[in-house]
This record gives sequence, C-alpha cells and structure tokens, in this order.
Amino acid sequence: MRKIELLAPAKDLECGKAAIDSGADAVYIGASKFGARSAVGNSLEDISQLIEYAHKYWARVYVTLNTILFDDELKEAELMIHELYKLGADALIVQDMGILEMDLPPIPLHASTQTHNYDLERIQFMEQAGFERIILARELSAQQLQQIGKSTSAELEYFIHGALCVSLSGQCYFSHAINGRSANRGECSQPCRMKYSLEDSTGKVLAKDKHLLSLKDLNLTKHLEEIIKTGVCSFKIEGRLKDINYIKNITSHYRKCLDDIIYRRSDLQRASSGSTSITFTPDPERSFNRGFTPYFFGERIKDIANFLTPKSMGKKVGNVKAIHKDHFIFEGDYDLHNGDGLCFFNDKNILSGISINKVDGKRVYPNDMSPVIDGAILYRNLDHDFSKKLKKENPQRKINVSLHLMCTSDGLTLQATDDDSTFVSHHIEGEIDQARNEAMAQDNLNRQLSKSGDSIFSVNEVTMDLDFAPFVPARQLNDLRRQTLDKLEQERIKQHPHSTNSPSHNHPQYPSSQLNYMGNVTNKLAHQFYTKCGVTNIEPGFELQSEFDNKVLMTTRHCLRFQFGLCPKQGQTDQQVTEPLFLTDSKNRYQLQFDCKNCVMKILK
Repeated sequence: MRKIELLAPAKDLECGKAAIDSGADAVYIGASKFGARSAVGNSLEDISQLIEYAHKYWARVYVTLNTILFDDELKEAELMIHELYKLGADALIVQDMGILEMDLPPIPLHASTQTHNYDLERIQFMEQAGFERIILARELSAQQLQQIGKSTSAELEYFIHGALCVSLSGQCYFSHAINGRSANRGECSQPCRMKYSLEDSTGKVLAKDKHLLSLKDLNLTKHLEEIIKTGVCSFKIEGRLKDINYIKNITSHYRKCLDDIIYRRSDLQRASSGSTSITFTPDPERSFNRGFTPYFFGERIKDIANFLTPKSMGKKVGNVKAIHKDHFIFEGDYDLHNGDGLCFFNDKNILSGISINKVDGKRVYPNDMSPVIDGAILYRNLDHDFSKKLKKENPQRKINVSLHLMCTSDGLTLQATDDDSTFVSHHIEGEIDQARNEAMAQDNLNRQLSKSGDSIFSVNEVTMDLDFAPFVPARQLNDLRRQTLDKLEQERIKQHPHSTNSPSHNHPQYPSSQLNYMGNVTNKLAHQFYTKCGVTNIEPGFELQSEFDNKVLMTTRHCLRFQFGLCPKQGQTDQQVTEPLFLTDSKNRYQLQFDCKNCVMKILK
C-alpha cells in the first residue's frame, strides 16, 4: 500500500509536539542555523526531544538546512549534519549543492523547493544526484505533477496550504538587492508584500499604491485526491513562523481530510501510527489567512492575489446593516463575541480594523465607531472564542494495543502487541494467590488492565490465560500495566522505520554547461559539485556580487499583464499602454519583462 504523509511545520519544540499530537505524520523544523527562517532556530537538545517524541508514533522529523552557504560556514554546517544524524533526524532538507561534496553520514537528503524544482529535467537531475525526495515548486499544475510522477522514482513532496512566495522559489533576489537581506539565506524582508504602482513607459498609471505582488494563501483542500493520483506522497503545510493555534487547527483539518480519503481506499495508508481525537471543528478560515487560492493547480486564474492588503483577513462573517452613535447593527450567519477583531474595507478601499467591546444580540459595540461604514462587509481576523478553545485544546493521539495476561508458577506475565505488531512482554515475580471471589477478581483484572493513563496507548483488548482467577492488588496490577506500556513505547522508538536509502552523491551531467547567478553558487564546494557535473562556466551567486543593475530580481508566474487584461494570449484590450511596464515605489523603478512562451514575468533592477 502507498503511504500518504501529512507534513506539518514547527517553529519550536512545542509546535512540533502539537503537530504530532494533531495527526502529522512528519514535521519539519529548523536547527540553530542555516534553516531558511533565521527567526526560528532551535537547539540540538530541543530537536532531540522532538525526534524522540515523534518516533514513538513512527512519525518523522526533517531538519531544514536549506540556506545557501558561504565558505566560512561549510565546516560548521558539516559538523551540524553529523550531530543531527546522531540524534536520529530522519532527513535533511537542503538547498546548497555544496553539501553533497561534504563528508556526510548516511542521512537521507531532501531537495528543498529552494532548489527550483520546477521542470522535469531539473527534477531528474536532482534525483540522479542522490536526493531521496524532491520538494516540488508550488507553481506546478496537476498536469505537470502527473508528468513528473510518471517520470521519476524519487519521493515527491508538494505544498497544499499556507503562504505563497510570489517568486519561483530560490529565484528571488529582491530583498537582498534593496537591503542586503537574502531570501536564500533565510532573511527575506518580504518586499513582495509592499505597495507599488504599475506604470507604462509614458508614465501612465495603471494601478496606484497597490499590493501588486502580494498573493493570497494556498489552500488545496478540494484537490487532495487529485494530488494523490499524481504520485505525490508528502502533503506539506507551510508555516514555520506560525503559532501553535495555527498548527493545531490546520494540521487537524488536513488530517481529517486525508483520513476521509485513506479510510475509503484500500490502496492507501497513513505514514505513521495512532489516531487523534480533538474536541473542536477545524476551520482554516478561522486561522491566519490572506484569503485562499488554488494558485496554478488548475488553469491560470486571475484571483490569486489580494491587491488591497497583505494582512490576514480571516473569515467573512457578515456586514454592517445600520449605524448608530455607539454601536452598529450586524447582519450575518455567525455569532460575534466580546473580544473579536473585525476588519473591513472602507470607501477608499483601505483596510480598517476594530475590536468588539460588547455584543448585545445583533447590536455590536466596538472600541471605535469612527471607521465603521454602512454596508461594510465584515471579516473576523481575530476569533476570540476559537482562539481560547484552541489554546485549551490538548489533542490526544493514541495507538491501539492488545494486552494478554498470563499466570505462571512464579508470577504474572503481561504481553502487549500494538497496531504495528510491536511486541513486548513484562514479568513480575512472586507468589500469586487465588481470589476468593473469582467474578470480582476477573472484573478487577479487566478494569485495571483496560486503563492506559497518560500513555500514548489505548487498550482496545484484554485477554487472559489463567488456570484460576488470581488475587492481584490494584497497585501491583497498575504497576505491571504501566511498566509493560513503558517498555512497549521504548520498543517502538527502537523499531521506528528509518530510511534504508543512503545518499549516493553522484555527479550526473548537468543539463547546461553554463550556470548564471541563479544557480546560487556561493561556496567552493558548490562550485566543485557543478564542475564535476560538467558545468564549465559558473557565475558567482547573487549574494557574492555588488552590482545589481539590469539583473533579474524575481521570476514569477504571477503576471501583471494577465491580471490587468493586457495578455496577448487573451486577445486585444481597450486599454492603451506603451511598454515596457514598470513597478514603482517611493524610491525605485523596476522594469517588467514578460516571457510569454514560458508564461512568466521577470522584475529587473
């Protein structure tokens, strides 16, 4: 059977455990350095604790080491890799090809989406170079995924939810060019979320002060089974900067969606053990989101960006029906609560926000009435009650276990077998007396052994092989059960399925003999790797250069020509513009280039 993996993000140990408890089959987390999210590094001690916790459920922990490296960082990165291997990390997510030239332990490598895994030729090269898994570009469509799935034997990972980088991953140099903060080094300042104007070469303004590059968030809830058909095995949630409430809600949502598919198909199974029980109804709209889009999974659509705001809007709840001096009348299908945060666009299309002090039926008393306008569509971007519920929520993940009690001449033996056929046996010595009341003794044995306490197990069956009903004090019986389950937990950690594939670190022929700065070569080992792969002309990476004029800062499938009805493939437009087009802000002017053959837009310094 095919294993389907739900992969969740973790900014820290607490979030990682919450993701596992909420049903994730694997989590990805950054170490103290080189993890592409400089704000969320984690100590080796915390990663070690997360690995041990995950392995109880046969879940996996992938550590991100996916920044590009400079020469003076190579040795430190290599030492860190060896430490992570010793801790039991299940794989490394890497971007820098120099890592393949290091003296590595036999730890599986996953090619980060930052390695620009967009076309089949590139993906096949990465597989031949020794990567066990390829993390695919977000821009790929269902049709492209299908082709890739048929043409490679590597594991395939694909994003299904979360924030979208407008640029092709690994191909954005915007942040570094304007303020020295490299996206490929985990320091992106997100210039794509800023305001720009769109002008033609005559200065004609097509859009004024809009968030023209700010995409909505990805949500492929409705397309999970289609993605399974393409051969993708790992379904990835973005969000290593998100808080624990987000992790609980979004992980639980996709756990339920995938389980609904897996449970009705005999050819699929979950990639880890146990089942999770929660007391709330997951809803992605009630967590941070900029509005949702399927992006390019289907055909190209216009509704992938939100030009009005890059902020979280939350869930649409209703509208303002009438305005009074200190309150407004709310109309909608959802109940509002004290402490909720609401946002809406005013008559100038500027996002405004208020918080609710009091709700009295349909009368809402906010902290400030001045921005409220009649008829405004309301979005709840802070759901007070839902946040409180998530904060208190403690998902319980349990593995079914069967217990079998035997009475021997010198004591009692308790055997335990879990759903994965992991087996242990624990014996306590001592003379066992026959109970005076056999029915009561039998009932006590069943009752005490059926408990699982705060262990990771749920006892679903108790059987016995007894010549007589023994009298066993409850304390002794509980100790026997607890010690047996503790032993089973440790045995599960030992038997955690590790990858049998060791990186081969080959040097296949690269598709081209030349590599420009978009190859992200910033150290001698990466240069060495590509040289061995037949590349004869290697330009230093963008971060090693000082002159950025006329260089491509970003390559994206988000096309402003298409968004404003100027795409030549879509026919003529009544709007008269003189190209080239430019993005402008208060300080800079960036030229746009359009590669219509490949359907991409480029932004030049």
